Amino acid sequence: MDPLKLPPIDYGALLPMLILFGAACLGVLVEVAVPRRARNVVQLSLALIAVVASLVAVIMERGTRTVTIGGSVAVDGPTLFLQGSILVLGGVSLLLIGDRTIEQGGAFVSQAAITVGSQKDAQQASGQPGATEVYPLSVFALGGMLLFVAANDLLTMFVALEVFSLPLYLLCALARRRRLLSQEAALKYFLLGSYASAFFLFGVAFVYGYAGGIQLSVVHEAVSNPQRSPVLLYAGLGLISIGLLFKAALAPFHVWTPDVYQGAPTPITAFMAACTKVAAFGALLRVLYVAFEGVRWDFQPILGGIAVLTMFVGAILAVTQTDLKRLLAYSSIANAGYLMVGVLALNPDGLSSTMFYLVAYGFSVLAAFAIISLVRDSDGEATHLSRWAGIGRKSPLLAGIFTFILLAFAGIPLTSGFTSKFAVFGAAVDGGQTWLVIFGVITSMLLAFPYLRVVVLMWLSEPGETTPAVSIPGFLTSAVLALGLIVTVALGVAPAPLIELTQQAAEFVR
Repeated sequence: MDPLKLPPIDYGALLPMLILFGAACLGVLVEVAVPRRARNVVQLSLALIAVVASLVAVIMERGTRTVTIGGSVAVDGPTLFLQGSILVLGGVSLLLIGDRTIEQGGAFVSQAAITVGSQKDAQQASGQPGATEVYPLSVFALGGMLLFVAANDLLTMFVALEVFSLPLYLLCALARRRRLLSQEAALKYFLLGSYASAFFLFGVAFVYGYAGGIQLSVVHEAVSNPQRSPVLLYAGLGLISIGLLFKAALAPFHVWTPDVYQGAPTPITAFMAACTKVAAFGALLRVLYVAFEGVRWDFQPILGGIAVLTMFVGAILAVTQTDLKRLLAYSSIANAGYLMVGVLALNPDGLSSTMFYLVAYGFSVLAAFAIISLVRDSDGEATHLSRWAGIGRKSPLLAGIFTFILLAFAGIPLTSGFTSKFAVFGAAVDGGQTWLVIFGVITSMLLAFPYLRVVVLMWLSEPGETTPAVSIPGFLTSAVLALGLIVTVALGVAPAPLIELTQQAAEFVR
């Protein structure tokens, strides 16, 4: 009997993921072995060290173009760029999370927020440990995202999807101050996410029946030389797309987004808005560009219609929102539609511009949620729009930063939002998808209204009795704000270096 032959494994290519999964397992042990008062510092340090080490490993592999573990993992330009983006955005998210791990009355709030509570509450909070389980869960999620964008077969992609989704379900339930709202959001996310995962898995089964394999290269070959009924192919592609579109928050699979963004702790919302979107679109790019490119003329009109629907749903419903976190949730949905315009260009410029957009949007949205976390009263964050009246007069600097970020979301020139929209729209025109660009421009004008309404409310309204205080940001939150602002300005004024990097990385291996 022949001995079992294991496939060759390139451990160097897998090192970024191995570092994160190892650090996450070590973080679980820290929860048991380290005293409670020292746990927060140890866990945050361990998580940041792991992310930095993983990022260094990605940079060291920058010239690698290989397929390993029996064809289940591909390391190429898009993989390494997206992994690096996830790690950078994840590291910044951890800084924001690290400033929010002191318990005040059982709530997941920041150290700075204690200044707006009572002295008694502050004394109680200073003696309570933070929710330090957030760190290993976040690192597990980051490891799953790295595997998700590198998966070269559909089963590995499904496993990675579950690896990063399960920690997110738990993280969404950690807002203990508003426990019912947070747990309701986590339960909704879990149930709808489970359905989406089931659709994805059914799609894998259909594609396997059509192609006789689950590797993306095998599927590509089967699509190029069809031997079986296309019904299995289209059914599989449709079901797989449902699973991926759910994670990317495209309509009509977006319904979880506003409730989850509102109910989850704000740092977790920021983490999801920045990193999960990169992972979801990274996998979607690989599936469409590598496996199903041969049927592009069949799925382009359908996914184009979904992109248009997504842009209109996000833009129109954002106008009706009275809660800032829900407004940013619908903004995220609209931005997913703009990203889909770049994806459907189905050319190298579409791939590079989409990757550029993901990085630009990620830093802007992290800064936006960092600001929201600072406007609070003794009951917690004040996210209702009416509470932000006159904030510009109470804290001009913070309101100025938020104004600039909102203008970036609106796509005003000299911001990263304008540059990224211009890039994806230009790629779509070159790819023959001008009709998507027309709808993109129209919805961008609609979406500018809710952003400008917030700006007017902050600067031109008188502060009321219910206008909350603005907390003094801690060092870590200040670092997040500074990074978000600097990158938003830099990518608007001098985007060429990042654009060149994305263009160099815009080539998949098969």
